[in-house]
Amino acid sequence: MIEAKELSKQFTDKKRGVIQAVNQVSFQCSPGEIFGLLGPNGAGKTTLLRMLATILQPTSGTATVAGFDICKQPQEVRSHIGYLSNSTALYERLTGREMVAYFGALHGLTPQEIQQRSEEIFAELDMNDFVDGRCDKFSSGQKQRVSIARTILHQPPVLFFDEPTNGLDIITARSITRFIRQCRNQGRTVVFSTHIMSEVEALCDRIAIIYQGRICAIGTLEELRERTGKRAFEDVFLRIIGEDDEA
Repeated sequence: MIEAKELSKQFTDKKRGVIQAVNQVSFQCSPGEIFGLLGPNGAGKTTLLRMLATILQPTSGTATVAGFDICKQPQEVRSHIGYLSNSTALYERLTGREMVAYFGALHGLTPQEIQQRSEEIFAELDMNDFVDGRCDKFSSGQKQRVSIARTILHQPPVLFFDEPTNGLDIITARSITRFIRQCRNQGRTVVFSTHIMSEVEALCDRIAIIYQGRICAIGTLEELRERTGKRAFEDVFLRIIGEDDEA
């Protein structure tokens, strides 16, 4: 469902010169899989997701998403994905319901389809108690649920979640991770980007550790433990990126 082939992205900064944000990244994801991107802030996770979602053009390399090339067929890619940014803004004067309906219309759904899908999603995400309020009155967790609802309304087979639980309380975060598992059970491909190791341990079928723009290792948690000889995931991570005391 996703195949990245030596994806790279460079930016030019007046002071620092050329910045290699993503460096020859390759990996594959399958339907019904939660694929974790784990790395510290600034590792290249968001840049990588933005390239896969066709928001950024790669400097080199390419990828196919849902069978479409991100460079040659960007519109087809966009119609087959849902992308939740880590800095998603809502139109504050709209209600949550209006916000979701607006994005459904952008995706070409009929009013009947929007209503049916909205009701299903609002129930799944426990939104019915607040969804008819204005977005400017919502808590961070409520805003995030509205953002997820508008991301998945058109039933995309591929989902990109960039730090979806960042800044949320534990109850809201748990409801969102529960929903992500449901997406996997429905056969969707989920790419889950985070720097929180406990979330990766609990959610992800396979994990790509990304550091300084490169993928250092890919595997299940047990495979990464066997590779490093470590059991605690923090020790596994530090060993792989070469930052442990024994490196």
